[in-house]
Amino acid sequence: MSNEINPLYSNLRGLTDSEVSKSRQEHGENTLTPPKRTPLWKLYLDKYKDPIIKILLVAAVISLALACINGEFIESVGIILAIVLATTIGFWFEMDAAKKFNVLTALGEESPVKVRRDGKVVEVARKDIVVGDVVIIEVGDEIPADGTLIESTDLQIDESSLTGEPIITKHADPAKNDTEATYASSKVLRSTMVMNGRGTYQVTEVGDATEIGKVSRASTEITAVKTPLNLQLDKLAKLISKFGIGISVAAFIIFLTRDIVLDSEGIWASTDYLRMAETVLQYFMMAVTLIVMAVPEGMPMAVTLSLALNMRRMLKNNNLVRKLHACETMGAVTVICTDKTGTLTQNKMQVADMKQYDADDALFRSAIALNTTAHLDEEGGKGIGNPTEVALLLWLEKNGVDYRALRKDEDIEAQLPFSTERKYMATIGKIGGKRILMVKGAPEIVASFCDITPEARQEIGDRLRGYQNQAMRTLAFAYRVLADGEQADMTAVAAGPKLTFQAVTAISDPIRLDVPDAVKQCVSAGINVKIVTGDTSATAIEIARQIGIWNAETPAEAQITGPDFAALSDDEAYQRVAKLRVMSRARPTDKQRLVNLLQKRGEVVAVTGDGTNDAPALNHAHVGLSLGSGTSVAKEASDMTLLDDSFGSIVNAVMWGRSLYRNIQRFLYFQLIVNVTALLLVLGGSVIGTELPLTVTQILWVNLIMDTFAALALASLPPSREVMKDKPRKQSDFIITRGMAQGIIIIGLAFFAVLFAFLIHCNQSAGDLHVHELSIFFTTFVMLQFWNLFNAKSFGSNHSAFHAFTHDNGLLLVLAIILGGQWIIVTFGGKMFRTDPLSLQEWLVIIAATSPVMWIGEIWRCIKRVINK
Repeated sequence: MSNEINPLYSNLRGLTDSEVSKSRQEHGENTLTPPKRTPLWKLYLDKYKDPIIKILLVAAVISLALACINGEFIESVGIILAIVLATTIGFWFEMDAAKKFNVLTALGEESPVKVRRDGKVVEVARKDIVVGDVVIIEVGDEIPADGTLIESTDLQIDESSLTGEPIITKHADPAKNDTEATYASSKVLRSTMVMNGRGTYQVTEVGDATEIGKVSRASTEITAVKTPLNLQLDKLAKLISKFGIGISVAAFIIFLTRDIVLDSEGIWASTDYLRMAETVLQYFMMAVTLIVMAVPEGMPMAVTLSLALNMRRMLKNNNLVRKLHACETMGAVTVICTDKTGTLTQNKMQVADMKQYDADDALFRSAIALNTTAHLDEEGGKGIGNPTEVALLLWLEKNGVDYRALRKDEDIEAQLPFSTERKYMATIGKIGGKRILMVKGAPEIVASFCDITPEARQEIGDRLRGYQNQAMRTLAFAYRVLADGEQADMTAVAAGPKLTFQAVTAISDPIRLDVPDAVKQCVSAGINVKIVTGDTSATAIEIARQIGIWNAETPAEAQITGPDFAALSDDEAYQRVAKLRVMSRARPTDKQRLVNLLQKRGEVVAVTGDGTNDAPALNHAHVGLSLGSGTSVAKEASDMTLLDDSFGSIVNAVMWGRSLYRNIQRFLYFQLIVNVTALLLVLGGSVIGTELPLTVTQILWVNLIMDTFAALALASLPPSREVMKDKPRKQSDFIITRGMAQGIIIIGLAFFAVLFAFLIHCNQSAGDLHVHELSIFFTTFVMLQFWNLFNAKSFGSNHSAFHAFTHDNGLLLVLAIILGGQWIIVTFGGKMFRTDPLSLQEWLVIIAATSPVMWIGEIWRCIKRVINK
């Protein structure tokens, strides 16, 4: 376990600022060129591959052919414009969503990397690494660029992204290169992960010149995940499509059969085949427009738009969404397994107390300076590395000790990094001319290596319990002087001679001020919060008490240690996890087993973690939440990153997830009412023998309202805190609830009854419908949907439609577009839209007559508010 040095390098101070600039000019930046994108014109043409658009295109061609004969081009032009508009809007939204994904992806290039420049250890963004840089790598780091090792200590790297091999041992000494290895053992590669040990290397290739750049540029491209919600909506769309196609075929047959049987104009008894073709085309166009109305093609766009808006807003709230499904799944979470440090606490470690048991004060200070992997920034004392180790270095500086001078004066011979399995780290170094084995770690582990009197052991135990009862992190220090030539096995300290116990320290990390309230919100929302930490039971329980998930009545079986949990059988553990609130001294396998058992019980699990050891649990959870200050391995395994490391951000993510699902339900509620009304109207019209109550272009305008504009309005509604009062939805719940289905059927039938009665009245009084009457009918249809948009906005709550109305900017804009667009179409649409201008009085009457749609909804919501109070 020795520290290996590459003989080709010695005492590298790193590049100066001028050398960095020169290297960047010669070799370029450390960014991968994005894979070649499909040209925009091809992406746009892909929108025309939609089955419905294809049917409309065929209809447009036939309509154009007939128009060339009879000279009536208005209808054809209207259809073509509607097709272009629908495809262009869909294309624009997809491009906008893609831009947002690209912005989020680019943030990964800002990940901090520790480098040595001009003799100082500093952090720079990954994209700013240049050829010649000296990079320091530790457990959990992602290698930022290809290079050659200068020194290494027990270095193991996951090269699965390139070779498929998860663990490769690396050596700084080229003499130890494995001749059969894919890449030289002294070579480290971009995008691979440090799984064990530490090292320093010099960058030799950056950006596209790296192996990952040569082999697979496509690996840098982020692709959208098909979410469970998308799959559910696809099933719903297919069901509605089949129903709509069935209705369309039936209407086509009824209209055409009635026309042939009655043959009032004698067309079918004549040889006027052109008139026959025109009649068949008219009914074919009617059937196509019915399919357009029935098929909810706006649903995928509504989901995409909701996700894109949520991702952007969540980023502003310190939630960086890496995988799409996390947006929606957070809304269904029933259990949160949270780490302690950084998430529940402030992650501002400071030494609260230090008790020394060995008189050699100088040796103890040297041990703190050498037996660590942390550094302090020379400007401002900012820590680089493990927060606990940073706190110890800050304690040295506070006591007037320059740890850098101690490191410079003493030599490190070998080092064993800390691991959660061993729970200690060890270093062999020369201090005052003597070879010293220094150990630092969990007090119970370190104490077991030492020769301590019973009285001293009792006093140490009492002191540690006092620290832990105050939720402080505890560490112990020990050492042993090695004989000349003695080879100590740092992985088996317990098997060697006893060590001398040096000291214990208490390191405090206060609870974040927002955590107790955030946890309270989770509990009231039906979400169980469980603490899973590597700390002691006493510390974990004290933190649980402070955040509000532990009290005097909490049963003892609500807490367990990692080893005790591992000792339980699968059946015992399955039963225990339901009651569990705190797991202390947890190891990676314990946390992963907990997640798997909770999922087996039907829970939707979110896990927070910041270390490499958390990666398995993060990967297995429904939603993995890494911390912004965490390791690259943890972030790679996660679905979301909490940029501020705050538990409050988790609560916001749950609220966003639930609000997203609610907004999509609102869109469906609005859209399906339009579908039901339109389909019933055309069928009703075929029964009483009127001409088409809505033309192709009119239906396409309504389709634009219900798909694009409604998606824009309802998807942009801000999240509501009231969703946190609901219990988590079950995974098996269908997106259309019983209440939704009842509302869709009742309101759809009511709208149909009003409009159908209007058709019958006009048919009986005038014998036929004139353009002016049809314009009133068309406007009435649109205004009914206009007012129903207010009800859709309030769906799922008892709030008034005007609650927080001034904050619903998207909804206000869409309402204005619908009203303004309808006036323009009716006033200037003419033959293209089969409309006739309406007077101001007629507009006011229609608006007033249709407004009860909203007022009845307001009264109903008011009654429910009173009942609930």
